[in-house]
Amino acid sequence: MKYIIDIDGTICKEVLNDDGSKDYSKQIPQYDRIQKINKLYDEGNEIKYWTARGAVSGLDWSELTKKQLKDWGCKYHKLSVGDKPHYDLWIDDKAINSEEFFK
Repeated sequence: MKYIIDIDGTICKEVLNDDGSKDYSKQIPQYDRIQKINKLYDEGNEIKYWTARGAVSGLDWSELTKKQLKDWGCKYHKLSVGDKPHYDLWIDDKAINSEEFFK
């Protein structure tokens, strides 16, 4: 199977600045969730992390994101940073809410 997985709020807890903006450098990894994704990878599934980091600001968060995934021990085949659209609600017949997936 092919899995597309978000990063912020999915495999890490979001940390916000005083103004309410996300501080990607301070995200807190959720290792139990990362372990579940790594198991899918080990079972032969294709794992793609897809994040909207920088989609609105235009900033390139690629290097920080790659470093975080490496430091957190994430196994994956592909990473896409900044090309995921920014949205308020994603409606898709195959989508699963991260809280349901990690129960």
